[in-house]
Amino acid sequence: MNENKLYFILSEILVLASIVIAIQLYQDFIQPLKFLLMGVEAIKDQDFAVKFKPVGKYEMDELIAVYNAMIDQLRNERLQVMEQHFFLEKLIQASPIAIMILDFDGNITKANPKAQELFTLPEHFTTIFPLSQIQHPIIPHLLLLENKEAQTIQLNGLATYKIQRSFFMDRGFARPFLLIEELTTEILATEKKAYGKVIRMMAHEVNNSIGAVNSILDVTKKYIEEPDLQNALNVATERNDRLNLFMRRFADIVRLPLPNKELKSMSAIVNNAVALMRLQMEQKGISLQTDYQESAKQVSVDVGQIEQVLVNILKNALEACEENAEKIIQVSVTNTQIRISNNGKPIPKAIEQQLFTPFFSDKPEGQGIGLMLCREILNNHGFNFSLQTNEENITEFTIDFV
Repeated sequence: MNENKLYFILSEILVLASIVIAIQLYQDFIQPLKFLLMGVEAIKDQDFAVKFKPVGKYEMDELIAVYNAMIDQLRNERLQVMEQHFFLEKLIQASPIAIMILDFDGNITKANPKAQELFTLPEHFTTIFPLSQIQHPIIPHLLLLENKEAQTIQLNGLATYKIQRSFFMDRGFARPFLLIEELTTEILATEKKAYGKVIRMMAHEVNNSIGAVNSILDVTKKYIEEPDLQNALNVATERNDRLNLFMRRFADIVRLPLPNKELKSMSAIVNNAVALMRLQMEQKGISLQTDYQESAKQVSVDVGQIEQVLVNILKNALEACEENAEKIIQVSVTNTQIRISNNGKPIPKAIEQQLFTPFFSDKPEGQGIGLMLCREILNNHGFNFSLQTNEENITEFTIDFV
């Protein structure tokens, strides 16, 4: 400083300027990092509302513009995903198809209202709920389904379901889910429409032919005196009348009226049907056992139609017991169910699924009308029913009227 004071002052100025520049450069590097850290924290907290204002520096403003554009895009995408998720959730809840989402161990984690109704599930699952613990005849079929496999199955010869197993990706993992769609109503409606058209066409043609043929036979009888020919004409007329009655029975299925309901005690209705069939059972040597609950409540039913169903069931039970040494028919009525069982000939597994099929019968002279009529009447009443032989070879027809 003593020898060259000017150079010394200049050098000090340069040092101070360097310090100022260094501090400025440091701040220019650190501030963007702070902005980035603040942005990262906001994104980590899923807060997409945090945006930065320009600071008047080109580099910083460019970085802020990029960050703000990214936040806007993330916020829009998140909103879109949430809207889609909300829509999908509402769609699942309102779906007429039963939907169950499973975890990787086959436990139910979520079920929509239709599934809860079908399988009697609790509304919310607070613990692990294994699929295998649900008591429903469709569960064994669901447990055997492979991914992306679909099947149509029929239970008790009546209830028809389409079942499907698939999966969706959840955070990189495949989550399985099950779809169960009941097709019973649609199939029955289509089936009835088809056979109804055939029956009406057959009845029209048969009735027209029988009327004309009987007229010819009646006129012919007046001109024929030979006893054998008279007898042959009488047999032909009787046969035509039986054929006409046969076709009317089929037509009655199509013309079955809707139930004319009234409040009646189920025990009383069952007792009337049993009284009608009791004499035939005694003549066949069948032991009839009844159990009616005194408190069996009244139900809104068409008495005539329900009695027709019960008589048909009892008649089938009687015929099934005819070959047994010990013949037993049991009839019980509770507040919710009618059960008619017999220890007669069991229902073969091969035909169990066809019992309620229109015009199907395993009897040599059967027409397949009885169970078909029972099905129509019980469906019109909204009653659940089943017919099957259990492991003890006892055949049971159950009607759930609640």
